Order: sequence, then structure tokens, then C-alpha cells
Amino acid sequence: MGERSGADKIEWRIADRLVPYAEAVAAMERRVAAIREGSAPELVWLLEHPPLYTAGTSARPEDLLEPQRLPVYRSGRGGQYTYHGPGQRVAYVMLDLGRRDRDVRCHVWRLEEWLIRTLARFDVRGERRDGRVGIWIAGRDGREDKIAAIGVRLRHWVSYHGVALNVDPELDHFRGIVPCGVTEHGVTSLARFGVNASMAEVDVGLRATFDEVFAAVATCAEDLNRGRPAA
Repeated sequence: MGERSGADKIEWRIADRLVPYAEAVAAMERRVAAIREGSAPELVWLLEHPPLYTAGTSARPEDLLEPQRLPVYRSGRGGQYTYHGPGQRVAYVMLDLGRRDRDVRCHVWRLEEWLIRTLARFDVRGERRDGRVGIWIAGRDGREDKIAAIGVRLRHWVSYHGVALNVDPELDHFRGIVPCGVTEHGVTSLARFGVNASMAEVDVGLRATFDEVFAAVATCAEDLNRGRPAA
């Protein structure tokens, strides 16, 4: 299903089934071309995938620890290996940065901020970490675990791919890879953190925080110019 909202008439779509990865990539490619041509609006697509691994453009072969465990797909997004599966909210964000600010760092900052503000609605403090991509949670024992991954690609300044937030996925599947190339930290989820949120509730949070983040172009640029993105 899909609907339009916001000043820029961004379309929101929520898949009502598990979407195969190759099918999702093909659909994104078509939509990116249509956005560039001006024949379709920008799109935020919320979905879940069947269990699988994806390899980004920086993926190292040695980080695929169990190649026979799940299907592996090569992806044009940035980043290394990651896992997708049921219980993980994937948000593919297709925006025309050409008519925004043509700043990739700013776009990634906004994706991070979007996740941080969404997590805050569930009283969870998500944080950035220098040198590490994604959103992290500090546990009471001092351990830091990753709760959300980010990987983007641009084509003619139209963004696609996006973010993956662990709501209640099968965390054991992450053992088949070195997630995003990080070995010294773990992976967590809202459920593991003690938050029993439904996917629908997470979607409400994502929708409620999106406009306030992606409309704040000046704030993002100012933080990046200072060299210290806001948390």
C-alpha cells in the first residue's frame, strides 16, 4: 500500500509481504529512474526481506563466515556485509538530492538522525560512533551493540537503499558474517533491549520523525561544517 504526504508529496509505501531482495533492488532502480525523469514522486518504502546476506561495495570475502548459511546478494550500496530478515524494518529512501543540497554526508547524517529520533520514541538512546557506520546502543555493562545499519547509493543525485532497524529479528543469523566489518562489538535489537514494539508501532515512529529531520537542511549543513554532526 502507498500514500502521499508532506510538503514535497513524498510517497510512503509499506509492503504487506516479505519482499525478495532482487525484486526490491529492481523496483528501486525503476523508481530512481522515474524520480529523475520527473514521472514519479520521491518514495520511502518500508519492508522486510526473507533471511539473506548482502555484500556492499566494501565487503571483504573473509567477513562472510558461513557462506552456505543463507543466500548472499551483491549490492551496489556502500558498506560491507549485513543481514536482512523478518523482524527487521528496512526503509528504502529514494530522494532527489539534486533539488535538495547535493551533499551525501548530509543525507547520511539525516538517516542517522532519523533513526536516533525514532529510537528515542521508545526511550532508547541510539548514538553515532566515530569511525563506525550505523546506530549504536551502550549497554549497562559498557558493551556497545549495533541496532541499525545504514547503506546508501546515489544515481544522478537520486538516493536509494537506506536503513535497517533491528526490531525483533533472528539475531543468531548475524553469526554468519562480520556485520559491517566490525568484530569488537555486537548486534542487538529493540526486543533484546527489552522493548516489545510491534512493526506497526515502529513504522509510526519512523513516519512521525521523518519530516522534522529531512526538512532541517540548514541544521545538518551547519553541524557538518563544524565537523561534528549532532547526536
